[in-house]
Amino acid sequence: MVGALALAAVACGSTGTAVVETVAASDAAVLLEGDPAAVLLDIRTPEEFGEGRLEGAVNIDFYAADFAGQLAELDRDATYVIYCRSGNRTTAALDTFRDLGFTSVHAVEGGIVAWEATGHLVIRG
Repeated sequence: MVGALALAAVACGSTGTAVVETVAASDAAVLLEGDPAAVLLDIRTPEEFGEGRLEGAVNIDFYAADFAGQLAELDRDATYVIYCRSGNRTTAALDTFRDLGFTSVHAVEGGIVAWEATGHLVIRG
């Protein structure tokens, strides 16, 4: 699955300046609407992902032993929007993205909880 994601992300270009940041859920929604090539990553567990997710999200488990290895297979110049349940894992994951040289990563502040609280769609089941 990660291989296909990497291929899908190849078309995205570099911004020239690395942006690895936390953004409000509403700003993440605007970013996703404005950049259809942006890759949406859910870094929760597969069980959490199965309970509910954002439309179009791909799951890469933050707690997986090979989390950094899975990220290393992705296009570092693509734009990524990442989220977890409440924001704690995404905050920790930003360091990994930064260390691996990703250039455009936006973590949803407050995670899927904030996303849903602001009225955005969550796919259940």
